[in-house]
Amino acid sequence: MLNNISENLQKGKAKIVKQLVQEAVDAGIPAQEILEKGLIAGMNVIGEKFRNNEVFVPEVLVAARAMNMGAQVLKPLLSADGVKASGKVCIGTIQGDLHDIGKNLVKMMMEGKGLEVVDLGTDVAPETYVQTAIEQNCQIICCSALLTTTMPLMGEVVKAAEAAGIRDKVKIMIGGAPVSEEFRAQIGADVYTPDAASAADAAVKICVGC
Repeated sequence: MLNNISENLQKGKAKIVKQLVQEAVDAGIPAQEILEKGLIAGMNVIGEKFRNNEVFVPEVLVAARAMNMGAQVLKPLLSADGVKASGKVCIGTIQGDLHDIGKNLVKMMMEGKGLEVVDLGTDVAPETYVQTAIEQNCQIICCSALLTTTMPLMGEVVKAAEAAGIRDKVKIMIGGAPVSEEFRAQIGADVYTPDAASAADAAVKICVGC
């Protein structure tokens, strides 16, 4: 039954996934198990295929939609069981930049790994990332940029985190087409990843280590 959920999720069959998740719940399978061995397992396969260029953005989007439909059934049960997300992340595209496809992909991949994601949208000021991380108790701040002109503001996020005294508690991840490992080192951020799937993997490692 859980394999069936995973396979239909990979095919992006949202309505079937929702129905199968409900059937699994009715059959008495614990919500946490359905989440991990059905939904997250399916998204992990999609993430791996995306990394290997076996599937592309449209397939990831439909799989993520199926994941969300299934997760809707489980949410009330998971909160009733006291199951918490394995970590909390705030994500946004940096100030002056309105591109959001990459950010949205990273968000979906992270949610697919069981992380809670606070989406700040686009054109996000450095102070907003830091304020949100403090208020929402996030372990990670994720900054995305597609323009070389907006990239330097990622360095301001690092400085704002230092000024707020949270630099030792919150990891800063950066990504986007013009961003590189050299740039990460230059501004003093913690993690750079080249794609959405590896960003989600890196975030899970950080949160598990917290």
